[in-house]
Amino acid sequence: MFGLRAVSPGDPATLMLGEGATQELIEHVREQEGLNEPIYVQYFDYLQGLIVGDFGYSWRSNREVEAMVIERIPATVELAVVATIVAVVIAIPLGVISATRRNQPSDYGATMFSLLGISTPNFWLGLMLILLFGVWIGVLPTGRRAVGFGEAMVTLVQYGSATGLITWLQHIALPAITLGTYFTALITRLTRSGMIDELGKPYVTASRAKGLPNVLVRYKHVLRNTMIPIITVLGLQMGTLMGGAVITETVFNWPGLGLRLIDALDARDWPLMQGIVVFIAIAFVTINIFVDAIYSYLNPQVNE
Repeated sequence: MFGLRAVSPGDPATLMLGEGATQELIEHVREQEGLNEPIYVQYFDYLQGLIVGDFGYSWRSNREVEAMVIERIPATVELAVVATIVAVVIAIPLGVISATRRNQPSDYGATMFSLLGISTPNFWLGLMLILLFGVWIGVLPTGRRAVGFGEAMVTLVQYGSATGLITWLQHIALPAITLGTYFTALITRLTRSGMIDELGKPYVTASRAKGLPNVLVRYKHVLRNTMIPIITVLGLQMGTLMGGAVITETVFNWPGLGLRLIDALDARDWPLMQGIVVFIAIAFVTINIFVDAIYSYLNPQVNE
């Protein structure tokens, strides 16, 4: 991404100072920011800053990049976590029902839902949800959130008022559904295929021959073994949601990293864009390490 600075249109110094700035002032800013250096020199200077935790300053607002990233992290994490919860709560029961009732109407319905979920673009779904629930019915807000999850919980604990939590749920409902729809369809299909594969294994036949109830066999043994690949996909998709919420946050004006990335792109604010991308990469790696730990717990054989 750093190399795109060299080929992107526009002079960063001119963007920082405005079109009315004198050439002398522009050259001074270019020298001060190191923009007159070769691109490889700028790159190594940037890497040296990253090593000591210095992400630089935003060209547009002249604020520290790490501060601008950190203040938007909670909103993005909230949206990604709630979207994941929505997807898991809906997808796993659908996948189990579809696998245990093959070639029945419920199976066809779950398959059709998965197909529609994977095929529907997020931006179109978001606009349709806004039109339906925000404009026609008018039961849910469609703009920027009024309160964060942390603030809502503080209000609930300290004052015993659930008003803030209800407001937060109302604002996050549509963005979470929009972001989690593709995820829901993916997990549904994965659960169905995993359950079908596990149900055909000898240990299921042996468990039923021992007289164990079907519900116990289905949910304690079969679903547990099916969850191993699902957990892996959940981790990968969680990292993807962190970086892939750009469109959803833009549609709903959600104050997260995605919306800030779009604003930085419009302003050609490269230090801010790079800082956001670096954070998303770090978050993706961290989440995958955490998923590997859970995978080892669910399947101890991987450690042997």
